[in-house]
Amino acid sequence: MLDRPPITVTTADYDYLEQLLDLPKYRNIPARQDLIDELRRADIVEPSEIGADIVTLNSTIRFIDDKSQEAYEMKLVSPEEADSDKNRISILAPVGIALLGLSVGQTIQWQVPGRAESLLRVLEVARGA
Repeated sequence: MLDRPPITVTTADYDYLEQLLDLPKYRNIPARQDLIDELRRADIVEPSEIGADIVTLNSTIRFIDDKSQEAYEMKLVSPEEADSDKNRISILAPVGIALLGLSVGQTIQWQVPGRAESLLRVLEVARGA
């Protein structure tokens, strides 16, 4: 995880994620520290100030792994809503953490457990889908 582009997170997502990480069932998950690190470096803005091209919770994201050339479309959701059959990825999943706060065109190097390091690039963001 070398290349970390700037990220932007809404106050609503930030507050929700802080509360989520405080829940006992999420205190010992492997990716917890990664999400804390990402939140610490984020530019925090009001929801009304977030760009339409920035990944937030409940965004549908089209992205590509530039190393494997695999393309994906997933909705970033709370852990309770996650469902791989419906392409709904948890914000607590490594890929969800990596994508949070990125804008269209940004790329981030990220280690996905059990796989080679990925180079994820955001192609498109849609909200409310």
